[in-house]
Amino acid sequence: MPDRNFHDMSARGEEPGARRGTETERDRGAERRRRRAQFLRDLAEARELRDRVQPRRVKVARLRHAMRMRTFRW
Repeated sequence: MPDRNFHDMSARGEEPGARRGTETERDRGAERRRRRAQFLRDLAEARELRDRVQPRRVKVARLRHAMRMRTFRW
């Protein structure tokens, strides 16, 4: 049927590979990565603060991790 060329984007004057909204998807991905990076920075900062405030807990966790690693079989 000649009137059913909705898959052909060139009929509307657009390139066949071009899609609308790809820039916004790309921007959303970049924004998501920025927010994730900020979250991970904040999380690392909070962990460092907790480690400074509770050094005994950090030492125990470090020793426990070392014991696990010694008993772990590769």
